[in-house]
Amino acid sequence: MHLTSISWREAWAQPAFRGRLLTVLGLLLVLATALPRFFAWVQARPGRLLPDPFLAWLPAHDVSGPAFAVIYLGIGLGVATLAPRPLRLLRALWAYLLLHLLRCCMLFLLPLEPPQGLILLHDPLVDRFFYAAPTPITKDLFFSGHTATLLLLTLAVPPSWQRSMLAIGTLLIGSLVLIQHAHYAYDVLGAVPFTLLAYWLAGRITKAP
Repeated sequence: MHLTSISWREAWAQPAFRGRLLTVLGLLLVLATALPRFFAWVQARPGRLLPDPFLAWLPAHDVSGPAFAVIYLGIGLGVATLAPRPLRLLRALWAYLLLHLLRCCMLFLLPLEPPQGLILLHDPLVDRFFYAAPTPITKDLFFSGHTATLLLLTLAVPPSWQRSMLAIGTLLIGSLVLIQHAHYAYDVLGAVPFTLLAYWLAGRITKAP
């Protein structure tokens, strides 16, 4: 399926589109139910503290407010831009699913302790619905989900002022989580190749036969 501009009526008339959309929505629902226990397990196990010269140089400050303003405004802009574009939205949903699966794999393979000087980054929605640990989740580190999410939306929307704004938002959120010392610099940089991989794989899945 090429990312041409077609209406929802036209897209829904295609059995392949309906099947792929319903499949990804179902898989995202399954993932959402599994994530709380997974993150609780990630938080409970011991990890490794990594040296990070950049964070050692960068003073930590609490920028939770600006960080979540950027992430949620960016998500709102991205979703509003994709909603009337069913083929782009379908690819974005598959990419988002794959991005989470890749991130879960990396969290499983790379147990890490949070950076020194960490200031808790409180996300009112994620903390309530996806984290089931008795203590705040601080070990969901490699790679940065906030950075990856905005980068994914940047790739998913068509070339426009919205893409430019999302690109700026990606740079901002990557910087803010570092100022918060909520992630290692490696986590933010690592978000880039994994997001590109997820978006490419999603393109293969949603491509018309």
